[in-house]
Amino acid sequence: MKAAFIQNGVVAVGTLDDPVPGKGHALVRTHRCGLCASEAHFLHAGQNVIDLSQKFGGPYSALDPQVPFVPGHEYVGEVVDYGPGSKRTVKPGRRVTSLPIMRQSGSHAVIGFNNACPGGFGEYMLLDEDMLSEIPDGLDDNLAAMTEPLAVGLEHARRGLPTKDDCALVMGCGAIGLGVIAGLKLAGIAPIVATDFHADRRALALAMGADIALDPREISPYEPLPDLGGRQVSLVYECVGLPGLLQQIIQSVGFGARIVMGGYCMEPEELFVFAAQNKRLTVHFAGGEEPQDMDLALRSIADGKIDVAPWIGATIGLSGVADALANMSAEGAPVRTIVDPRLL
Repeated sequence: MKAAFIQNGVVAVGTLDDPVPGKGHALVRTHRCGLCASEAHFLHAGQNVIDLSQKFGGPYSALDPQVPFVPGHEYVGEVVDYGPGSKRTVKPGRRVTSLPIMRQSGSHAVIGFNNACPGGFGEYMLLDEDMLSEIPDGLDDNLAAMTEPLAVGLEHARRGLPTKDDCALVMGCGAIGLGVIAGLKLAGIAPIVATDFHADRRALALAMGADIALDPREISPYEPLPDLGGRQVSLVYECVGLPGLLQQIIQSVGFGARIVMGGYCMEPEELFVFAAQNKRLTVHFAGGEEPQDMDLALRSIADGKIDVAPWIGATIGLSGVADALANMSAEGAPVRTIVDPRLL
């Protein structure tokens, strides 16, 4: 199969062996796949991610970065066949997405970050048949590919146990932060405050349902906000992932606030526990999505309750993956670039 793969920290395009499905595996022909910052992490700090997984436990510990692996975990594709002895949960020819986890045969691998489980930057994938979600007829492939990133934000949103009494702050308006805003809006939580350095991302936050969007360099989101009648935030979602930010939040929020850590930070974090104890703060650590979040994300996209179309930029072929990954954090970059692995 044709694929864009990573080997020794470099993106290349070439031909790899087609994956062969075993029991419980669905062989899927990829239609579209979104580019995520996780792939960029593996370009710049892949060995660090693997080392941390091996030291503290994690699903990336088995990845060998010297052997080609095909990234891409925000995908939609068409079921081609199944391995022998499979339940064949979705008919061949139907489109699917899935939780990007492989748990068949006792394994626990992340699709796209495992040498044996190629992701959506290749023409074919092996997906866990127990994780498949069938795509409704008529739903555009690009929109369907946004199911997984939206699901992550929905998981983070509920992880904070939001209530109607909360004033929520979402820091960072990438896909996760925008998904958190959408999840809070869907749950009827208001007001929602969003912060981001970039004006285009603040505009997207408002479109997703935030009540106000601030540049934190100009206005502190922790102080009483005049636009909200002097209310202060009580629930903070950190969707940035920079070291030192958790301690800044601890120092800045009020008594009894709750904090959800969704940003992926792989550097040590120094905390002044005394400050958090005195304020009786609660910190939740959010991870990836769960099946209920995938179901809600797909339904919300399909029925139009959450509009992810503004997230989507260009659709590129495999030869454009390296440049797109290198530039995905640039000002003005779309929230998601879409890869069509059938195109070079």
